[in-house]
Amino acid sequence: MRQRRTIARLRDVAWVLAPFGLALLVGAIVYTLANYRMVTVMGDSMRPTFRPGDQPLIEQIEATEVRRGDVVLIDSPERYQTGPALRRVIGISGDHVVGAGNWVTVNGKPLDEPYVTDVYEAQGVDPYDVKVPEGRLFLLGDHRANSNDSRYHLSEQSGSFAASGVQGRVTENSAAPTVLVTIGGLGIALTLLGIGGYIAGRRAQRWLPPTAPWPVA
Repeated sequence: MRQRRTIARLRDVAWVLAPFGLALLVGAIVYTLANYRMVTVMGDSMRPTFRPGDQPLIEQIEATEVRRGDVVLIDSPERYQTGPALRRVIGISGDHVVGAGNWVTVNGKPLDEPYVTDVYEAQGVDPYDVKVPEGRLFLLGDHRANSNDSRYHLSEQSGSFAASGVQGRVTENSAAPTVLVTIGGLGIALTLLGIGGYIAGRRAQRWLPPTAPWPVA
């Protein structure tokens, strides 16, 4: 009788663990697909931060969440016919951006840009002094000597890009993806544990002696 109760409990636990683990796994997958994507860098405009072949993780965000310094994936068909591109946000709505060569100030403050390692200035780029229009972003590539960015479109809304074209930003915080991977892994483990417990219970039940019939008068 004790063995039968143990097997029954094992099967009950299995019926709980397997669906719970599967729910965790599916939830982690759905959330990841809805909020993150991986892209492959094709050009040189963001060297040395990102090189061709790199695959940064993109977190989907609203246009209102964009911050100065973010590296965003921007979709601007009128300027990039080959598809979305990675660019760094230098100025947001209302910012006063002034630049000459590799020197840039925003609202009167020089930018500290350790990611810019160009020794030579981009050819054919004139100094600029612009105010970023509402709902727009002033974007530059980290490889200033070889980047098609706001500097080459100054005649169109001060070179700015529509913030609505932002598809996401490169995530520098790995905490959220790590948590999702952990939850997914836990889901797999619980699902397998539940299935294993159910199978073990079924096998153990086969080896139990048959229950003696109740005596009848």
